[in-house]
Amino acid sequence: MSALFPSREHILLVEPDGQARLEMLALLRTSGHETAVADTAASALSYLYRHPNCRIVLTEAALPDRSGFRLLDDIRRAHFGVAVVIMTANRHPHLAIQAFRRGAADILFKPLTHSLTSNVLESLRLQEHTRRQTFSYVRQLESLVHHRTSKLEEIMEDLERSYDITIEAMGDALDMRDEETEGHSKRVTAYTVALARHMNLDRGQLKTIARGAFLHDIGKIAIPDSILLKPGRLSDEEMVVMRSHCEQGYRIVRKIPFLTEAAEIVLSHQERYDGSGYPRALVADEIPLGARIFAVADTLDAITSDRPYRRGRSFDEAYREIERCRGSQFDPDVIDAFLTLPGPTWPAIRAEVGRQTHAAELVRRAVAA
Repeated sequence: MSALFPSREHILLVEPDGQARLEMLALLRTSGHETAVADTAASALSYLYRHPNCRIVLTEAALPDRSGFRLLDDIRRAHFGVAVVIMTANRHPHLAIQAFRRGAADILFKPLTHSLTSNVLESLRLQEHTRRQTFSYVRQLESLVHHRTSKLEEIMEDLERSYDITIEAMGDALDMRDEETEGHSKRVTAYTVALARHMNLDRGQLKTIARGAFLHDIGKIAIPDSILLKPGRLSDEEMVVMRSHCEQGYRIVRKIPFLTEAAEIVLSHQERYDGSGYPRALVADEIPLGARIFAVADTLDAITSDRPYRRGRSFDEAYREIERCRGSQFDPDVIDAFLTLPGPTWPAIRAEVGRQTHAAELVRRAVAA
């Protein structure tokens, strides 16, 4: 007998001995189980491929084309979730050990009894029921996680927008004090982010640097108009007050949780690589990387922008001046990265920033992947 494949299946019985197959088939069907039969490993695998819903296989350990253990291995590789029960007349303990080590669901010793077989099959049925319940629960859980993740992403986007609004409001407050600040802050933010991206900083670092660059002068809100808007040269005493804008800005920004890291750039944006800067006279790597990058961008904008007391100079002149200060005012690694960017990069950024109407939009675009 080759094999008998019914249109519906619950159990696949793999038994080469005709008489034993008939007895086992009668036992299973008497117990109410729908059963398909096969007499070789090859016909069993063929059945499983064509009937993926079959969940239980009872197989004789000794088959004509390969052992039941080999069939067990094949089923475990190709048919996840199918329970395989080994049947054998050999009661040697090592067979049971081998069966379980190779992933058998159970082992039945011949001659089979109705009660023992029914108990094993009932146990497998309960295991399958539990597996299906678990699978259903996992699918429901995955759906719930997906839904809540989507909601969380929406919340995070709303929060991000509120961050941008906060930054914009702080910038507007400074603009009311100094009309030149917005144009400078926007340009220097774009320059800083372009250089930071060229240095392969990640998106999180870019966000921090963009926010710190845009808010670097926020402390000037606390500087008296008589000093902030003075057209002439500041006295030594006035210069001390003006320089305090770094600490003043830091005290303002650090109180906002999402700007805590950016506050370090606000505090350190006037430091110099050789330690001659202020307010803490930091040296080299003591200065936050974002502030070291900002220093180059800030100088680039300062040289190329008009001031009440002078006209802005060309970008070529700015490049030469910045390169001259390599290792003194500026981090050599940052200068090396700056000089490898194509010359047209910076005028193009300046032109693009001039068309931007909102600083927060500039920050969003600057850090976009």
